[in-house]
Amino acid sequence: MNSAQDTFKSGTIASFPTLFGYMSIGIAFGVVGVASNLSVLEITLLSILIYAGAAQFIFCGLYLVGTPMSVIIFTTFIVNLRHLLMALAIAPSFTKYSVLRNIGFGTLLTDESFGVAIAEKAKSNTLHGKWMDGLNVTAYLAWIAASIIGAFVGNWIPSPEKFGLDFALSAMFIALLVLTISASPKSKIMHYLKLIGVMVFVIYGLLYIFPSHLAVIVSTLIVATIGVVTERK
Repeated sequence: MNSAQDTFKSGTIASFPTLFGYMSIGIAFGVVGVASNLSVLEITLLSILIYAGAAQFIFCGLYLVGTPMSVIIFTTFIVNLRHLLMALAIAPSFTKYSVLRNIGFGTLLTDESFGVAIAEKAKSNTLHGKWMDGLNVTAYLAWIAASIIGAFVGNWIPSPEKFGLDFALSAMFIALLVLTISASPKSKIMHYLKLIGVMVFVIYGLLYIFPSHLAVIVSTLIVATIGVVTERK
């Protein structure tokens, strides 16, 4: 990435392909939030303070069935542990920045912005702070705005699952995976496909041992470790 691209504006432009996904999923979350008996203010605060689509959807499901708050907090923590792995993956690109700046990069990092950042790093072999700020802040504001819109729209959609809105997040993850793999060098594509196969196998086995959300986290840690070790060889 040259100096001309190391700007907040260039990061904002890089976020555009995922903004449609952010808007659709954010609106879907707002609708699901209303269906889960959350107010517009509560939905807005969830998007501002948690800012994690998967965790927010899970929160709605657990809250709706009267799950104790301690369990909701612990589950949200476990589900969001993947953000630690994502932050560690891009951290080497930001060693020249202060601790406070790095906290900012990590705090606003999402699955979608991580996917865009990794694709950019694979293409230009580097990332810059202003570019990352543009990517993260634009996505953050879009998510909050979409959630608020969805909260108001939700008053007219009492059963969001009838329209497949509860699958919106999964659909976006699949699209990001395809885009990330397609942007990778051909030499790495087969490596990634093998890791996906291992991931499916590991999750399937762990479902007999752990609850589904824990199985996903544990399998992610296992396969991520395998990926790092095998890619360095």
